[in-house]
Amino acid sequence: MAENLHDKAHELAQALRESDEFQTLQALHEEVEEDDVASRMLSNFRKVQLDLQEKQMQGQQPSEEEISQAQKQFEMVQQHEVISKLMDQEQKMSTVIGDMNKIITEPLESLYGTPEDEDQ
Repeated sequence: MAENLHDKAHELAQALRESDEFQTLQALHEEVEEDDVASRMLSNFRKVQLDLQEKQMQGQQPSEEEISQAQKQFEMVQQHEVISKLMDQEQKMSTVIGDMNKIITEPLESLYGTPEDEDQ
């Protein structure tokens, strides 16, 4: 049975690769990578974003300056048409994966319940 589950997981991964959502994401990613300016802008934005997340995970509050810098970086990348489209597509892909995860974990949720069930 485990072999069958792994086969199904690989089929799911292949279906994901072939999906319109992934194909669009891949094309936009390649377009950004081919544009040196866009690639640097996105890389800088992701670095600032990652730095803030690391601070928060360590229980530290980002400074006003760091928050302001992150906001400026975000506004800059949002003004770049291709980067903005890429980020929108990343969000769509995240939703698809979240939906898939929810479907995959339904058997466990039905077995153990969900945290919402415990609150009621």
